[in-house]
Amino acid sequence: MKQGLDLFNLTGKTALITGSSHGLGMAVAKALGQAGATIVINGSNQERLDKAVQEYASVGITAHPYVFDVTQEQLINDNVCRIEQEVGPIDILVNNAGIIKRIPALEMSQDDWDQVINIDLTAPFLMSRRIAASMKQRGGGKIINMCSMMSEVGRDTVSAYAAAKGGLKMLTRNLATEWARYNIQVNGIGPGYFATSQTAPIRVNGHPFHEFILKRTPAERWGEPDDLGGTAIFLASAASNFITGQIIYVDGGILASLGKAANEQ
Repeated sequence: MKQGLDLFNLTGKTALITGSSHGLGMAVAKALGQAGATIVINGSNQERLDKAVQEYASVGITAHPYVFDVTQEQLINDNVCRIEQEVGPIDILVNNAGIIKRIPALEMSQDDWDQVINIDLTAPFLMSRRIAASMKQRGGGKIINMCSMMSEVGRDTVSAYAAAKGGLKMLTRNLATEWARYNIQVNGIGPGYFATSQTAPIRVNGHPFHEFILKRTPAERWGEPDDLGGTAIFLASAASNFITGQIIYVDGGILASLGKAANEQ
């Protein structure tokens, strides 16, 4: 039985992280790789994945890249078979791939709605179902779904995203319920507002949204991608073997607070 820091050691485990060519997916993959896991990365763009492989190598991680669309069941089946043959059985799955479309609900087309739901909710179901079948045969595994604060609260213009992430929270709990008997733990991470390349244009002093986040977050800062690493390692490791169906929000305290009054500094 593992004890102490060895509980968090992922040596000998293979982790597949979808949407891991950049951003928070890459941060999670780096953390798992630095904890000892063999890393398999996924994306929809070969050039971006090739650049990502170099980025992983710069921190001492050998990443195995696979380009496929996580919304297409046959492509999932084909590529998971390839990964199992070429790299090894998948012990840890992180369903990170996702998109957001900021469109008012009255103006959102069904095509836009369907694309968000397919990538953010249907894809985690398809990926989890395929990989859990192999995990069941081998006696267990770890599945981590990248949820969101929008799994709990709403905001203007993100109806499809909030619906998908709310659904992903409940999918996490239901799969956890069904698969706990097979020693498969299914949990979620809900990031708050993070400093990434996508948020760089609004993370400048004086920008209204930047100032809003600083005031709304009790920690009074944006999250750094590395802030997700510890939670990911915990949920991927033996340290969380009796934890399933839970969502851990890494948000600097936003969901715990009503925010500051107008006259508070």
